[in-house]
Amino acid sequence: MKISVIGCGYLGAVHAATLASMGHDVVGIDTDADKVGHLSRGFAPFFEPGLEDLLADGRDSGRLAFSTDMDQAADADVHFLCVGTPQSKTSDLADLGYLEAATRAVGARAKAGSAVVGKSTVPVGTVHRVREWLAGADVALAWNPEFLRQGTAVKDSLVPDRLVYGVEDTDDAAGPGSAGNGTVRTLDEVYAPLLHAGVPRIVTSFATAELIKSAANAYLATKLSYINAMAELCDAAGADVTQLSAAMGLDPRIGQRYLAAGLGFGGGCLPKDIRSFRAQARELAVDSVDAWMGLVDSINVGQRGRVAALAAELCGGAVSGRRIAVLGAAFKPDTDDIRDSPALDVAVRLAGAGAHVVVTDPKAINNAWMRYPQLQFESCVAAAVEGAEIVLLLTEWPQFRSLDPQDLVGRVRRPVIIDARNVLSRTEWRAAGWTVHGVGTGDAARVQVA
Repeated sequence: MKISVIGCGYLGAVHAATLASMGHDVVGIDTDADKVGHLSRGFAPFFEPGLEDLLADGRDSGRLAFSTDMDQAADADVHFLCVGTPQSKTSDLADLGYLEAATRAVGARAKAGSAVVGKSTVPVGTVHRVREWLAGADVALAWNPEFLRQGTAVKDSLVPDRLVYGVEDTDDAAGPGSAGNGTVRTLDEVYAPLLHAGVPRIVTSFATAELIKSAANAYLATKLSYINAMAELCDAAGADVTQLSAAMGLDPRIGQRYLAAGLGFGGGCLPKDIRSFRAQARELAVDSVDAWMGLVDSINVGQRGRVAALAAELCGGAVSGRRIAVLGAAFKPDTDDIRDSPALDVAVRLAGAGAHVVVTDPKAINNAWMRYPQLQFESCVAAAVEGAEIVLLLTEWPQFRSLDPQDLVGRVRRPVIIDARNVLSRTEWRAAGWTVHGVGTGDAARVQVA
């Protein structure tokens, strides 16, 4: 099939490259000429494991191209809308401005009988607005939410957990290849290799498809904030949340995933999605969801303040004038994305309190140093920790998890580390002479200040 992907950010670039790998002819459209230039040469404008290999394969096969010219998408059979829906600057709701612009541009060019398929995460009811923006174009409409995770987006695209189609008529809920809804058949053709591999396919109403991504993220955020609330309780009681969560996770009704206490979640999706979900609940007068999401958000943000306060306590009550090393700038490992990064939030809080903060990260330094001039950045851990009075591990990169404590102990002024992701061997680090404090590991009851 001939397919266009409108918007080539974290979602669109991966989606375009994945579709090309399935044998489709794909053109990715974006207004950012620099981004398009990088993608056209087979280079990803952001760090995502495996993406550049997929881009190079698509370019070499001739099935994948990128352009800033929307007219290049005019003859596509299917148009995927993959533009960003960031949080509004004036409310918790999603800003649909980019989606509206992209939809109107597609509607003005799409050939009769083609399909417009939304993948962006949107508030429930958005499809009705998308219909208006298409301004009577003779196209089918569907919503196909994405479930990509940064750092594993390529794998999530090539081997997804499920495919969801939101369509006008859900009567065709039979297996791939069945007669009935033409939009479903079109999407089945797009995703034929995945369906043949046994990926589950769910056909829903528009409203259900719009809610699925936000509902999934709300659940994951709830699980993360729950275990962080338990971490605070464990610190107060002198218990160990890592052992508590390990025992809880063995219950098959609960499971271990997303049950790791630490600094909490960030990034460009989870925080803004739960705030949008909360705003939607408020508009629909579902007060319980509004209050619930508010509590989840506040627990998550509160973790950052707790870690900053612990750093101050370990420095004798104030960090002013202290040299502090921060390991991590990206909001999670295997990405260079610093949007709503918990690590940088803590670093900025400490710098604002007068500390000299030095940050290192394997991939996110270039993105961070331009935005945070009040912080110092170093490309390697050894330089970052030199002379530090306290070290904070805030992003759980494999490079940080595998650090040799003996190699670093002679570089710091004081061998004190806050493992805010609970990923280090406390036994090993303490044997090397370090004072180690985790989150929810009972250390708060034993803090000794200097």
